[in-house]
Amino acid sequence: MAISIVIADDHALLRQGIKRVLNFEDDLEVIGEAEDGQEALARTVMLQPDILLLDINMPGLSGLEVTCKLQEAGAKTRIIALTIHDSDNYVLELLRNGALGYLLKDVEPSVLIHAIHVVNEGNAFVYPKLADRLFGGLSESDDVQHMADQQWREGRSERLTAREMDVLQCIAKGFSNQDISKALGLSEKTVKNHLTSIFHKLKVNDRTQALVYVLKNRIITLD
Repeated sequence: MAISIVIADDHALLRQGIKRVLNFEDDLEVIGEAEDGQEALARTVMLQPDILLLDINMPGLSGLEVTCKLQEAGAKTRIIALTIHDSDNYVLELLRNGALGYLLKDVEPSVLIHAIHVVNEGNAFVYPKLADRLFGGLSESDDVQHMADQQWREGRSERLTAREMDVLQCIAKGFSNQDISKALGLSEKTVKNHLTSIFHKLKVNDRTQALVYVLKNRIITLD
């Protein structure tokens, strides 16, 4: 079954371009469009798509307001913010309030398609170049471990093991459990055990909250 998508953006030309790209894919289907925040909210509630591609700045309700309202309503649609804004604050706010993906509008079509599949599986995905900048300044493994130790000393989290740090790296890259298993040479059961331990230590409930935590506290870096 194809992944159903609603595109919300106040620029008709951009919507049509994205729709054309996505409808070329056999397993993706654009089932609706919206040109403002209120329409995005209404269309999502009515059509219940798998994915909502959501601009942040739109007439009426902003993308953040739409995200919050859908979360409050318990909507199962997974949200990918598609925007020109690369501010750290935008990323954190959107992820905190229910979005699973964050992409810039100059993204390559192949990255957008990949992000849709990653987010549809319930995993978080942040535009790689943006993630690189957010994690910038911690390029050396010693710096990474120093920050992790600092988090532990200050009582905000228990100490993360080296392998748990590796798993966190993979989460930030949008890897599924199967992807992490292959990348690190672990069984999927072991990956799940590491995730359970990470969530417990960081005092979070899921991958998205873990990603928000590491973005905020800058405790890992991307290669």
